[in-house]
Amino acid sequence: MATALLLNVLIFLTAAVLVVPIIKRLGLGEVLGYLIAGVLIGPSALGLVPDAEGVLQFSQVGIVFLLFVIGLELKPARLKLMRKAVFGFGSLQVAITTLVLGLTALALGLPPVAAAVVGFSLGLCSTPLVLHLLGERQELNSRHGRHAFALLLFQDMAAIPVLAVIPILAADSLVSGGMTAVLKEVAIAVAAFTGLIFGGRKLLPPLFRLAAATDSREVFAGMSLLVLIGAALLMELAGLSMALGAFIAGILLADSEYRHSIEADIEPFRGLLLGLFFMAVGMTAKVGLLTQSPGLVLGLTALLLLAKGASLMIAARVYRCGWRETTTLGVLLSQGGEFAFVLLTAAGSAALLAQDLVHVLVLVVSLSMAATPILFLGHERLVRPLFKKPRPKRDFDAMGDDSPRIILVGFGRFGQIMGRALQGLEIPYTVLDINADHVDFVRRYGNKVYYGDATRLDLLDAAGARHAQVLVVAVGDPDISMRIIHRASKRFPHLKIYARARDRHHAQLLMRAKVGFILRELLPASLEMTREVLIGLGVPRDQAQHTIDTFRPHDEETLRRQLEVFGNEKKQMQTVRQAAKELETLFEADEDILTRVEEIPRRQASDSDDTKRSANES
Repeated sequence: MATALLLNVLIFLTAAVLVVPIIKRLGLGEVLGYLIAGVLIGPSALGLVPDAEGVLQFSQVGIVFLLFVIGLELKPARLKLMRKAVFGFGSLQVAITTLVLGLTALALGLPPVAAAVVGFSLGLCSTPLVLHLLGERQELNSRHGRHAFALLLFQDMAAIPVLAVIPILAADSLVSGGMTAVLKEVAIAVAAFTGLIFGGRKLLPPLFRLAAATDSREVFAGMSLLVLIGAALLMELAGLSMALGAFIAGILLADSEYRHSIEADIEPFRGLLLGLFFMAVGMTAKVGLLTQSPGLVLGLTALLLLAKGASLMIAARVYRCGWRETTTLGVLLSQGGEFAFVLLTAAGSAALLAQDLVHVLVLVVSLSMAATPILFLGHERLVRPLFKKPRPKRDFDAMGDDSPRIILVGFGRFGQIMGRALQGLEIPYTVLDINADHVDFVRRYGNKVYYGDATRLDLLDAAGARHAQVLVVAVGDPDISMRIIHRASKRFPHLKIYARARDRHHAQLLMRAKVGFILRELLPASLEMTREVLIGLGVPRDQAQHTIDTFRPHDEETLRRQLEVFGNEKKQMQTVRQAAKELETLFEADEDILTRVEEIPRRQASDSDDTKRSANES
C-alpha cells in the first residue's frame, strides 16, 4: 500500500516537473501544463494512475486551501465594502448567464428542468483557475480582478442551494416528502454556518495564542491545519461546501496578528494541492469522446465559451463596467468550473440528465478550462492594447550577491537617511524597494538601489541575505512589513532584524515576532518636539530632557504590559488608564519640574500685567 502510494506521488511529481515548465516556457501558464500532464498520465492516455475519480475527490482539498488563503487576505471590513459587487454584480451575472445557457440548452432539445440545471451548472466558473491566472499576472487587486473575485464568491455560495434542490427536482420527489428533507438540511446548514462564525470568533484567538506560546513551528502549523480542515469538514457535514467553510475560517483570522505566520505555513500545501487538482481534472476528462465525436465536443466547447463570454459581457455592461474590463471578464470567466462536475454528476444520479450527456458536458467543461489560459493570453496581447497601451512590464532588477553586510528594505524618507549614513561609513549594503518610480528617482542622485519585492525569498537570497548580517525593514505598510519579517526569519534565521514600526499596534506585532530592534517612527520626533515645547514654555533644557527621559522608559514598559493582553480590548484599556496614573505619580515625585511648569502661567500673567501697565503709563 505504501509502495503504491509513493509510486503515484512519484508519477505526479515527474509529470508536473517535465510538462509544466515546457508549457509555461511557451507562455501558456502553469494551469494548462497541469491539465496536459493529467491527461497524459490518466486513463485516457498512458493510464499510469487508473483511479482518476479518487484523485479528483482528494484533490478538491486544494480548492479548500486556496479559499482559506484568500479569506486570510480578505479582511471583514473589505468584504463589507465588496457586498455590492458580490450580491449585486454576482446575482446579475448568474441570472443572465443561466438564462442564456439555459435557453441554448432548451433550443438544443433538452426538457425545461434539465435545461435549467445545465444552464446553471455551465454558468459557474472555475475559482482556482481564474484566481491562479490573475495571481500569475499580479492582477488580483486590479478592478477586473476584484470583480472576478466577487463573481466567483457569489457563484460558490449560489451553487450550494442548487445542489440541495437537484434531488427534489426529480420525479415524485416533492410528493414523497422531499421538501421536508430539504428544509431540514437547510436548517442544519444555517446552524453550522452560524456556529462556525460565532464559535470561531471566541475560540480561534485563544487557540492560536496557546499554539504560539509553545514556540514550536510544528505545533503552530498543526493548529493552522486543524482549524482549516475542521472548518471545511464542519461545512461538509452540514451539507455545504468545504471551500466555503475554509473561506469563512480564513476571514475570521484575517485580522489576527498570526495571519502572516498562518499564511506562510499553509502556502506550500496550497500550491501542491492546486497543482494536483488541475492534474486530476485532466485525468478525469474522457478524451476518447473527443476522438469519437470531435465535431460535437469541440462545437459544444466553442458554443459554451462564446455564449458564456457574451452573457458575461452583457452583465458587465449592465453593471456599468468599462469596455476594457468587460472584455477581460468575458474572456477570463468564459470557462466552466469545478462545481459543474459536482452538479452535473448529481443531476445524472437524480435521472435529470442522461449519463452519456453528463460525460460529454464534463469533457466540454474540461476543454473550456484548458482553453482559457490560451484565450486569456491572446486577449492580453491583442485586445487589451486596443483600449489602452499598457505600460511596459518591468522585470525586477538583477542583483549580484556582492556580500552586503546590511540589506535595507524600503528606501523612502526613513531608509534614505540610514543609507546616507552607511554610505558615509563605507559599510556595504543593498537596498530593495518595490516602487519602480521611486527607485528611478532615487537613482538620479547616485544611490545604489534595486527594484524588487522583498516578500519574495528568491529575491532576498539574490540580494545577499544568505551572507548578510542585518536586515532592516523600513517599509511603511505594516502588512508587508510583517510578511517580509515572518518569511525572512524562517528562511534566514541568522539575520539580525531591525524594523520600523508605523504605530503602536505595529510595534506590538513586531514584538510578538521577536524582532531584535524596533523603532516607532513617530516616537523620537514626538518626544523631541515635546522637549522643545517645554523649553519654549520656560522650562530649563536639562529639566525638559529629564522629563523626556522619565516618560520614554515608562512608555516602553506600558507597551510590554499591553503586549501581555494583546487582542483583549478591555484589558488594554485598563492598562492604558493604569499607565496614565503611574505616569502622574512619577511626575509628582519630580517636584522640581512640576514647580517649573506651574510657575509658567503665573509668570505669563505677571508679564502680561506689566505690559498693560507700561502701555497705560505711556
